[in-house]
Amino acid sequence: MIRLVNRVLLALIGLALVCGGGVVLAAGAGWPVPSWWPYAGPRGVLLSRANRIRYREEGWWWPAVIAALAILVVLALWWLLAQLRRARLPEVLIGSGDGEGAVVRGRALEDVLAGDAESLDGVAHADVRLTGRRTGPSARIRLLLEPHAPPAATLRRLTHESLEHARSSAGLATLPAKVRLRAAKHRAERVS
Repeated sequence: MIRLVNRVLLALIGLALVCGGGVVLAAGAGWPVPSWWPYAGPRGVLLSRANRIRYREEGWWWPAVIAALAILVVLALWWLLAQLRRARLPEVLIGSGDGEGAVVRGRALEDVLAGDAESLDGVAHADVRLTGRRTGPSARIRLLLEPHAPPAATLRRLTHESLEHARSSAGLATLPAKVRLRAAKHRAERVS
């Protein structure tokens, strides 16, 4: 859904900018421009003094301008936040071995991979998100390690056991992963 909205919005904004820029270039070069276009030549302005003060007496003008600009800012912020949010992969296409494919929900594969990672010695909590394409997913894994867990050994076991198991079970050629390790906070032990 986000990709479709991105493509439509970028196409509309690009079309408007190309058309506006083309008309400004045409007017600056002295070529004929549409009669409704306010900028008519190199010495022209987009808003003349008469146009700037024309609506000053109207009570609806400034609230309408402010409302329109506020709506544009809110839509631009929504679009920006949508770009920053990493979308989860809704489904993964896996090979069934007979030339046909099967579809597995991305959440189900994430939950299984997280459960498998949490079963490793020294892992207190695992959070997994699948991103990428449905035929070639990649995993983002965050592990909360217990205080006694050695990070290198835990990462090696995650790679060779959990990720390899998920990759082979789903019939994927590769399953690239970015892993973030964080140690759990603990209180100092009392020595008596």
